[in-house]
Amino acid sequence: MARTRKPQDRPARVAVIGLGRFGGSLARELVEHGSEVLGIDADPAIVQQYADELTHAAVANTTDEQALRQLGVPEYQHAVVAIGTDLESSILTTSLLVDFGVAHIWAKAISRQHGRILQRIGAHHVVLPEHDMGERVAHLVTGRMLDYIEFEDDYAMVKTLAPAEAVGKPLAVSGLRSKYDVTVVAIKQPGHGFTYATAETVIDGGDVLIVAGRTDAVERFAAQT
Repeated sequence: MARTRKPQDRPARVAVIGLGRFGGSLARELVEHGSEVLGIDADPAIVQQYADELTHAAVANTTDEQALRQLGVPEYQHAVVAIGTDLESSILTTSLLVDFGVAHIWAKAISRQHGRILQRIGAHHVVLPEHDMGERVAHLVTGRMLDYIEFEDDYAMVKTLAPAEAVGKPLAVSGLRSKYDVTVVAIKQPGHGFTYATAETVIDGGDVLIVAGRTDAVERFAAQT
């Protein structure tokens, strides 16, 4: 008997506007993850490059409302404005998506000021790829973190080695939470995968921890390892 396809089983439909290095890479990844992707760019050569890889690819001036309507962009629930250095096109295109009522709009910014403008006109999510990657790598190069992810509202997660002061103790006894104001979320023993950390979890030397908390707190914690 055939299984009825549930709405949540349907692939996400995403319009990626701007197929430069960031937009093109993102569009490919979305397709790899099963999304239906409409890629749009003003350069015919770039669109031709992605024509066989994306669900749909089109040449269009993305600041032209009618052009976007003809491509069905208002029907998409997700859209990414990945336009690079043309700030005017980035802002006007984002504004059109807001007017269309697209539910989830992601926009690439090349500076914090650009990002603030995009947020003010209605972009739901703003990303600064170069800045974010530079900040992440800086933490890895200058600190003792194995990985670092910063979220909004001054919150971050780090991957780091267990500090010597906690070795041989259950987390509830180690005092890490009260001393550093962080939460150990997961733990990985050498040769094993990550598991959720509990109050009874005993830390061994060489264990890798995933720790969450305010940015300054997790940075201070990682500096002790």
